[in-house]
Amino acid sequence: MPALLPTSRSRGRTSAQLAASNDHAVIIAGAGPTGLMLAAELALANVDVAVVERRASQELAETRAGGLHARTIEILDQRGVADRFLREGQITQLAGFAWTRLDISDLPTRHNYGLALRQGHIERILANWASELAVKIYRASEVTGFAQDETGVEIMLSSGATLRANYLVGCDGGRSLVRKAAGIEFAGSDPTLSNLMAEVEMREEPAWGLRHDALGFHGLSRTESGRVLVVVSEATLARTGEPGLRDLSEALVAVYGTDFGLQNPFWISRFTDAARQAVCYRNGRVLLAGDAAHIHHSVGGQGLNTGVQDAVNLGWKLAQVVKGMSPENLLDTYHAERHPVAARVLRNTMAQIALLRRGDDGLKAAREVVSELLGMDEPRKRFGAMMSGLDVHYDLGEGHALLGRRMPDLDLTVEGRSLRLFTLLHQARGLLLDFGKAGGIDIVPWADRVDLIGTDYDGPLQLPAIGQVAAPGAVLVRPDGHVAWVSDESQRGLPDALAKWFGPPAA
Repeated sequence: MPALLPTSRSRGRTSAQLAASNDHAVIIAGAGPTGLMLAAELALANVDVAVVERRASQELAETRAGGLHARTIEILDQRGVADRFLREGQITQLAGFAWTRLDISDLPTRHNYGLALRQGHIERILANWASELAVKIYRASEVTGFAQDETGVEIMLSSGATLRANYLVGCDGGRSLVRKAAGIEFAGSDPTLSNLMAEVEMREEPAWGLRHDALGFHGLSRTESGRVLVVVSEATLARTGEPGLRDLSEALVAVYGTDFGLQNPFWISRFTDAARQAVCYRNGRVLLAGDAAHIHHSVGGQGLNTGVQDAVNLGWKLAQVVKGMSPENLLDTYHAERHPVAARVLRNTMAQIALLRRGDDGLKAAREVVSELLGMDEPRKRFGAMMSGLDVHYDLGEGHALLGRRMPDLDLTVEGRSLRLFTLLHQARGLLLDFGKAGGIDIVPWADRVDLIGTDYDGPLQLPAIGQVAAPGAVLVRPDGHVAWVSDESQRGLPDALAKWFGPPAA
């Protein structure tokens, strides 16, 4: 069904007027990590949000993603839920580039590590959090079509029912129906490599570890359940669709000369190195996030993390638009900020795949040179910050090095109490930190959206991949933890920054 752009009539109406005839303010297609994180962000802002999910329960058999990078753990810490994940996962040095491990333990963050935790566990924890926030999930149902009009989006479900919302967000994966129905091009490259991943039992002792050859790269490792996790490149791109036991057996034999008595597959999946990205993350009242907006090979483990970070960038912006606090064009900053981030992920993923292919002596030499380079401190720190998401920088113009970057989790003194900065972001509100160097700051017209905190902080700030920077007099931090304005010992530009990110001043 074609997606219709909203008319100018709808842009002048308040969120209350629009929501009056709608089932929900926002509907999210897909209850994966991106959709659940977005739902939680909207619920924190008291937005009526619901999720449509094809699975009857949150259970996920496949391993899929295997962990959280440092910036994603920081984001969860900003909302006060990081401990839920840390209790269940294994802290490890997760970052790497083309199989070269990158130790980030000396990067300036409280979470200078990754967390090994399977996607099924990540989804379960996120779903429990969303449930606590009273997010409604329509299970065993899929979005099959939609149409936009001047007051919202009419959404058709596989059950035959319809729902209506102000906005629809497609978090429904790489084959996203929402993206296709919205007519958004998914530009990029076709696959050159096909991998099978599976969790199985084997009657014989497998050849543990990683290897690569003319076909591609492969690995056999033990899972927490005692089964064998298999990653193996296929000899052909001709096979598509759902793989079976025979496909896996033939792939193993082609690489190892045996399938090690393969039996009892718990699950088998197929993925490729296709690299594609939506040319636009928004069409009117329809937006995309996560795999619906970008796909790439799993090497480096950046997919789930990029999607969760999409959700945190979008959530507070969409909430402000829905609630009538900000104009609709605030949503355009979502594409402007997140599209370049995913494009960079696609680029570094393709570079890793190129290096991991077994080719001539020149390619082998290139791998060795890159590995040697990444053993040096500065390249290791820069690539570690990139692969862990700690160096994301939104282009908000020239100015202080903090502008557009994540705000560090400083130890602050507020009204005589010691507080971590991240604890001030738990409710996903804006934050204006006054270090007492910018003069008396008055943000009364934005007090319903931004918290003004007077605090003491001594010493410089440390930024991953940047190093030491001078502490500012005051700083405006968005709900996603990124810096929107930095004082130059005056309040110049502050009203404009507040209006841009948090809407016009209240009367």
